[in-house]
Formats: sequence, C-alpha cells, structure tokens
Amino acid sequence: MRNAAPFTRRAVSLTPLIDVVFLLLLFFMLTSTFSTFGEIELNRAEASTEDRQEPAPRAFLQLGSERLTLNGASVALPDLTTKIEGGLVLISLDDDVTAQRLVDLLSTLRGRNDLNVLVLE
Repeated sequence: MRNAAPFTRRAVSLTPLIDVVFLLLLFFMLTSTFSTFGEIELNRAEASTEDRQEPAPRAFLQLGSERLTLNGASVALPDLTTKIEGGLVLISLDDDVTAQRLVDLLSTLRGRNDLNVLVLE
C-alpha cells in the first residue's frame, strides 16, 4: 500500500547547531592561553669604527637539546654566567635544539652588560 498522505516538510531546528557552536566556543576558550610571552631584544651586528688595541675575549658556546659546552668543556646553564668573562659570545646551535632552549640561554646571558652575543647560523 502506498501512503496517501501528502509529504510535509518539517521545520529545521537550529537548537543542536547552537549547542555545537557553544561547545566549540567553550573548548577554544578553555584551551587557549592568555599569558604574554617574554621578549628578548636582539640587536643587529654593525661595523665598528673604533680602533681597539686588544681583541675582546671570546667564548664559544655549543648548544644542543641536552648539552651545553663552553669552549669545549661541559657546563650547566645556571653556572654559565660565572664562567663567561666579558667580550664576545658566539653561540653555535645543533640541529636538535629547540627554540625554548635558545631562549633560556639568551635569558641567562641577558643580565650581563659586558657581553655581546652572536648566534651563528
């Protein structure tokens, strides 16, 4: 038997759609962070017209994800500021180093006014 009643279209309810949008809004609000990230000021290297009698002392740092060496000797990050004299610090990065590890190192060296830091590519 065939249904003799005419087809009637039901009205679409937007309540489930509004619920889904509300849940998505709630999810993104709870998973996002509202804290500000610390900034480190980096200066570009410029040529100096000043004549120097003695070259500035240099320190060579090699930074990896698990290691930190100063002139070939292993050193811990908190002890780094006491072992570096003033002058130029050259930082070489391993392939596995993260950006956060580099920021931690630069934050440690930031308080010293007698240091010039250069990150090598």
